[in-house]
Amino acid sequence: TINSIMILIVTFFLIKLTDIFLNHWGKEWAHKTKSSLDDDILPLLHKTSRVILMIIGIFFIFGEWNIDVTGLLAGVGVAGLAIGFAIKDSLANIFGGISIILDKAFKVGDVVKLDDGSTGTIKDIGLRSTRIRTWNNELLIIPNGKLANSKVQNYKQPDLSVRIEINFGVEYGSNPDKVKKVVVDCIKSIDKVIKNNKNKPIEVLFLNMGDSALEFRARFWVKDYTEKLETKEKAVNKIYKTLNKSKIGIPFPTRTIYM
Repeated sequence: TINSIMILIVTFFLIKLTDIFLNHWGKEWAHKTKSSLDDDILPLLHKTSRVILMIIGIFFIFGEWNIDVTGLLAGVGVAGLAIGFAIKDSLANIFGGISIILDKAFKVGDVVKLDDGSTGTIKDIGLRSTRIRTWNNELLIIPNGKLANSKVQNYKQPDLSVRIEINFGVEYGSNPDKVKKVVVDCIKSIDKVIKNNKNKPIEVLFLNMGDSALEFRARFWVKDYTEKLETKEKAVNKIYKTLNKSKIGIPFPTRTIYM
């Protein structure tokens, strides 16, 4: 009886010690993350740790009273296996959410593009799912297990800058060097474009001699991904006008037929 009481006291002490550790660790985690995952998972960790410690304490008490727990352990194992199969999807989502937070691949506020093409802002990373607000103001709710195994493009990492590419063609007979210079000077005159950075240069590449045109690609960077569409539209407009002003023709597909 005394030994059983001592086991209960030690078990109670371990439960309290575990609660203190989880509370301290949970506050640090909550301070570092903006998601609601910590609010959902900390109570679950508290309850799970208490149940596990109580079960261990009960087994020790049974041992003191010479009660055979082999059959009970076998039953618990079978029950645990059945429960595991029943809630495997939920567990996959929970561990997927934990892996997302620990891996720091993205966080609340990041703008991401999923492998199905959906793009939006991370609004919340919960216990079972992540909520993404698309640019069309639609709310996507994605299970964490699926998201953790998906390809995700993060526009905010490693920094906010993004590269823009514009393909264009000019007529045969045009001077490629002149085309490059004219388009580079044109792009440099756009406000939001990053200039004088050797790691993020302004480039115009002569790619191919196509069926109807000499094919080029202009590549340049902007400081913030939110400026990408606006800057690209300005660049396309300005490149077109600059080529016309420089008397560099932009052909349309043609075919020559010999009769």
